Amino acid sequence: MDTLQAITERRSVKHYDANHVMPDEDRKKLFEHALLSPTSFNIQNWRIIDVKDKKLRTKIREAAWDQAQVTNASMLLILCADLKAWKKHPERYWKDAPEPAREMIVPMIPSFYSGKPELQRDEAMRSTGIIAQTVMLTAKALGYDTCPMIGFDPKQVSELIKLPEDHTIGMMITIGKKAEPAWPRPGQLPQKEVILSNTF
Repeated sequence: MDTLQAITERRSVKHYDANHVMPDEDRKKLFEHALLSPTSFNIQNWRIIDVKDKKLRTKIREAAWDQAQVTNASMLLILCADLKAWKKHPERYWKDAPEPAREMIVPMIPSFYSGKPELQRDEAMRSTGIIAQTVMLTAKALGYDTCPMIGFDPKQVSELIKLPEDHTIGMMITIGKKAEPAWPRPGQLPQKEVILSNTF
């Protein structure tokens, strides 16, 4: 499936075949491609919790208003971000870059983020949003359906996954084989309303 087809066919699916097991090879491809997602300064601040434990999934489902997709999908991913990734040995993000680039960019990273908690959180949301779309399009290209989720209690889920204090949750994504099709698209805004030329 090409990229344009994956974008067109990707829908938020709520009902999954609970008996489907994703092959390890597909899981590997999914993660390999997800981790190619871009991040600012290449800080790779996303952290993916691949929830395999069935008992934990059941508890997360309780914290997600009992949405069946949490336990029925083949995969449940919780996309998190390390708010302090920018200061955790940033030289590793540029270890394979040409020396002039490395010497210029690495010192810029702490000066860009230090003392700016709102920017750090904004960066976390940007990064989880970008990797989420990569995950969903990769899954679609591999023949799977997905659903991005914010319908859960973040405090409860954070406790369940033992989220470190300097991390945050962006969203969850369910991945699997649909048992029922998604609803028809409920209503797209016209391009002239959302695509503006130069200024508002």
